[in-house]
Amino acid sequence: SEMAAVPAGSITVSDWHRSPESRDFFTKILHKKKRRKFGLLETPVMPPHLKADTVRYKVFISGKSGVGKTALAARLTGQQIPNLHYETTGMETSVVFWPVKLRESGRVLFFQFQLWDCGENAMRRFDHMLPSCKEQVDAILFLFSFTDHGSFEDISNQMSRLTNPSDTVVRLVVGTKFDLFMHTDVTESEITRFQEVWGVPVFRVGGDVSGGFGEIAPLLNALAENLWHQDCIHASAASLPQEPHPEDTSREIIV
Repeated sequence: SEMAAVPAGSITVSDWHRSPESRDFFTKILHKKKRRKFGLLETPVMPPHLKADTVRYKVFISGKSGVGKTALAARLTGQQIPNLHYETTGMETSVVFWPVKLRESGRVLFFQFQLWDCGENAMRRFDHMLPSCKEQVDAILFLFSFTDHGSFEDISNQMSRLTNPSDTVVRLVVGTKFDLFMHTDVTESEITRFQEVWGVPVFRVGGDVSGGFGEIAPLLNALAENLWHQDCIHASAASLPQEPHPEDTSREIIV
C-alpha cells in the first residue's frame, strides 16, 4: 500500500538548522558563507568528536518542461539559478548534503540526496532514460508551477505513471514560482484537496534566493524524514534493529 507521508517533525528535529548546536554540521556544507559544491563521491569531513554517518538516496525530479526542475535543483544545492530557461538536454545530476538530528536517539546524520533532473524532451526521445532515472530511485519530487495550472493538473498523471501502489518510493510535490505573482493560477483550496486525495504534502518554493536555508529546509527535512521512515520499516520488516545501520541505507550509484 502507498505510504502516507510522515508528519513533519515526528522523526527529525524541525528547524534544527536554526539551533546553535547544528552550526558545526551546517558549516561543513558551506564554503565562505556560500554552499559548498560536492562531487558525487565527496562527503563533508567531520572532526572525530563530531561523528556523523552519511546515508545516500537517489531523488528524481519530475515535471513538465519549464516548471523549474533545473532551478529547483540549483536552489537545493545552493548553486546559481540560471537566469534564462533552457531545456535540459539530457540528464543532469547534482548532490545535496543536509544534516539532520534524529529526534529519538539524538543521532546526527548527513543525508546525501543525489538529484536527477531529466529533460522532458530527452525522456520522450529516449525511452531508456525514464527507466534509468527510475532505477533504484528512492524518492520522486513532482513539480508544478504556480503560474501554470496545466502543470498542476498534470501532477496526478505523472504520479500514476511513475509510481504504483506497491512502490516504496517517497513522493513529495513541489509548487515552484510561488512568489513571482501576487495572483497564482493554483488556489489554496485546490492544494488542500490534492493533499487530502493523494496523502502527499505540497511544498512551496518561490523565486527569491536569499541564500538562507529557511525556504528549502521544510522540503529537505521532509525528504529525510520520509526516506528514513521507509528504511526503518524495511529494517523492522526484516527484523533488524529499529534504526538501520547507515550502510544498509546507502545505495551505490554508478553513473
